[in-house]
Amino acid sequence: MSEENRLGDYLRARRELVTPDDLGLPSHGVRRVPGLRREEVALLAGISSDYYLRLEQGRDRNPSAQVLDALARVLLLDDTATAYLHQLAAPRPRSRRRPARRPAVPPATAQLLESVGLPAFVTDRTLDVIAVNPLATALVPTVRVGENRLRSFFLDPAERNLHADWSATAAQCVAVFRRRLGTDVDDPRVMRLVGELSLASAEFRKVWARHDVRPVVDKPIRMNHPLVGELSLTLSKLDVDGPDGLALAAYHAAPGSEDAERLALLASLTTTGPARRAEPARRAEPARRAEPAQWAEPAQWAEPVRREASGADPRTGRPENRLDGPRRTT
Repeated sequence: MSEENRLGDYLRARRELVTPDDLGLPSHGVRRVPGLRREEVALLAGISSDYYLRLEQGRDRNPSAQVLDALARVLLLDDTATAYLHQLAAPRPRSRRRPARRPAVPPATAQLLESVGLPAFVTDRTLDVIAVNPLATALVPTVRVGENRLRSFFLDPAERNLHADWSATAAQCVAVFRRRLGTDVDDPRVMRLVGELSLASAEFRKVWARHDVRPVVDKPIRMNHPLVGELSLTLSKLDVDGPDGLALAAYHAAPGSEDAERLALLASLTTTGPARRAEPARRAEPARRAEPAQWAEPAQWAEPVRREASGADPRTGRPENRLDGPRRTT
């Protein structure tokens, strides 16, 4: 989305996603553009073709609320997308550059992470993970302090393998990200993140170009976990009070279900401990494929090995008589 013409970029992107069949219009011959033509949008919205062209080109940036509602109806926008359209057209206050500081997790939120008993983590407005409990990392290994959820979704193969509905989940993540940003996309961190993902992932470029916006709602998540198998969970997000745009996310299963039992099993396999809070801000390195879990052998299994290595008889613990030659086994 260009800095100079956010409204026009959005109108163009949404116009290309609506076909004549979607609106019951006849479609004759070969169409040279995807979606609707500009004159078709203008006709259905009750405005002139020249005026709509000026809106898309950014030469007119003050459409009335009635015009915006008419365009939203033609472009089949839902309530969330319509509100976003009005937000793009509203005069923007002069932006003040945010200080480069680390968001602080409120103490009550940190305490909730430690005691909730569910996989949970906190992200900032750019979807950087700034706090996480151990169970969340056991469920999704890329959920670690300093990692970015968008970067993990699109650049980490392990994340793709974990999610059974990866495409839908990733698209939803992008749409919620855009909705949370609103018109404030000129943050340097946001620009760097979007630029990095656009260069590295064709899938991200395609989803970002749709300009989808989605509200933050509970959503089903299906996973193929390497330790506990298939899981059908719900991911819920709650806004954290404060000026930093923090959100608390938690995975949970229906009480009494097999998924709840498997989640409890994962919790029993997880080393418990306090939630890891935000570390000094750093740019996360590209995530690596998660390695299989390494299980530690009990100490008594390893004891004979250590005794043999030290020259002791593993049965008696006494020093082996090297002068008698190798000990025979009967």
